[in-house]
Amino acid sequence: MIFSYYPGCTLKNKAQDLDRYARLSAEALGFTLEELDEWQCCGGAYSMAKDEIASKLSSVRALNSAKAQGRDLVTLCSACHNVLKQANADMAGDAEFSLHANNYMQLDEPYHGETKVLHYLEVLRDVVGFDALKAAVKNPLTGKKVASYYGCLLLRPGKVMQMDNPENPQIMEDFIRALGATPVLYPYRNECCGGYIAMEDPALAQKKSTAVMESAADMQADCMVTACPLCLYNLQKNAVTNSQVPVLYFTELLAEALGVKG
Repeated sequence: MIFSYYPGCTLKNKAQDLDRYARLSAEALGFTLEELDEWQCCGGAYSMAKDEIASKLSSVRALNSAKAQGRDLVTLCSACHNVLKQANADMAGDAEFSLHANNYMQLDEPYHGETKVLHYLEVLRDVVGFDALKAAVKNPLTGKKVASYYGCLLLRPGKVMQMDNPENPQIMEDFIRALGATPVLYPYRNECCGGYIAMEDPALAQKKSTAVMESAADMQADCMVTACPLCLYNLQKNAVTNSQVPVLYFTELLAEALGVKG
């Protein structure tokens, strides 16, 4: 199976290993990520202003490109996934926004939200299946206690993302179990790490990321796993605590378990 693939700026530039782990793991599991041609930055955050059109057009172009290929669109990054999913929902359900966006773009055929947007974790759960993933594991992470960090963007707004229960999710815990590790539940797994305010208010960002890290450490986690490059960076760089818990991206953990990390 082939999916259209939107890597996003961070995974294409600053975190290329995490992108490579995803591609290698996909091939090991029987599907292919085919990168879109000439994709552009999604913007990293979705504007709530209804009259803000221009900043959202790059996402609409990516969605329309996947439509032209007749494929679902997959991304690894929580921020990219959030922006693409919200842009897609507005193109499908907001007639005024859709009209303006299509008028700007002058497509051969108007786009109205036809593309299905999936996070890589959804592919593992809903297409591959966690049982099949478990069967494909070469190096089970037996004995490792892993704390999932969902952050702000993967699950919210819930009515649009529709990926998991935003208050009590389990997709990452099920992913961890499939790799042979033990998931660790802790109070701050859905709380903001402060990544979006790191430049404006470094002290508050530090406070938030430290609270997340200490919450996982209090539950004796061996490491944390996230699906957001911004959260990964912020937790690694801004958390100040004596209980430093290693933070990994989910594709690195996946590649390690599948034996393709090398």
